[in-house]
Amino acid sequence: MNFILMLTRDDRTIVDAETVVGAALELGIRHIGFKDVGASMATMRALVAKIRDAGGTSYLEVVSTTSDEIVCSLEMGRALGVDRILGGTDLAAAARVLGDLGGYFPFPGLPVDHPTRLCGSPALVAEHTRSARELGCGGVDLLAYRAIEADPIELVRAARHALAGGLLIVAGSVNSPSRVRALAAAGVDAFTVGSAIFDGSFSPAADFRGQVLDVIEACANAPRMAA
Repeated sequence: MNFILMLTRDDRTIVDAETVVGAALELGIRHIGFKDVGASMATMRALVAKIRDAGGTSYLEVVSTTSDEIVCSLEMGRALGVDRILGGTDLAAAARVLGDLGGYFPFPGLPVDHPTRLCGSPALVAEHTRSARELGCGGVDLLAYRAIEADPIELVRAARHALAGGLLIVAGSVNSPSRVRALAAAGVDAFTVGSAIFDGSFSPAADFRGQVLDVIEACANAPRMAA
């Protein structure tokens, strides 16, 4: 299970992202992302370049909510050349903008507001997940712990069963080792952590380095889903 470090807090890219990405790369993190709000195009280009130069994988997560904003964010991701785009719900728009959807991971369910919350049942998440895979998406980006109408792990299981070989990424409020363990046991392929590192809430560690190392340790020690 991969740990994706998001250079974000409260669903926005942090102001010192260019400095922090260097520290993250020094710690061996190679999956690093940022949001479509909070940073200039120049900053985002610099982040993508630094991640690429280190042999890493870059992620842009779309938290825009209107159709026009989502299209703008997808176009931004294409222009930046990020490896993977996370989020958004308009699959038709994504197909028009991106063409190849292999690096696109939309939100299943019904995300609302900002910071984002997730509405929808396991059945709806499964339906959206199947639709995404049928259109060629690489998988989905599930806001499991932002759910307000269903149990997070039930949503994870629904998406996992519907994916048919795609990647399941879980984003949002993965803020403790126990949640990392639960996600691994339910078959998640990757998870993001941002705010919980930058506000120091993931673990008792006092600084960025300690928080990141504790996430890595939790990931390494998490039990995997039985085959």
